[in-house]
Amino acid sequence: MINTAQLKCLSVFSIFALIGFGPISPGCLIGMYLVWRRPEWFSVLVGRLYNHPKNADFITSAQTRKTRIKSFIGLLTLFVIDIIPVPITPALAFIIILSRPMWFYMTVRRIYGLSA
Repeated sequence: MINTAQLKCLSVFSIFALIGFGPISPGCLIGMYLVWRRPEWFSVLVGRLYNHPKNADFITSAQTRKTRIKSFIGLLTLFVIDIIPVPITPALAFIIILSRPMWFYMTVRRIYGLSA
């Protein structure tokens, strides 16, 4: 069952897919901003997307820093790949939004340094 947060995210990334046919990938740019600045609204959005699953991990500041660096490098790589006229990032976002893999939720928790 698709929840409201998923519908909103799918709508936004549909727009990104349409305007992403060019040298700039808005999804990657926003993703890099999210990893760098960690705005509160994104953490709340991901919690709503996943219906706030319960996890008992303890996340250290070293794990947070390492995850942020890896995520930023991954998004930068996607940004470079998205220069070709096929928007890859929105397609990956659609898969993540619809399937809601636990690894993505845990990555966001580590980026924000949040434990359960």
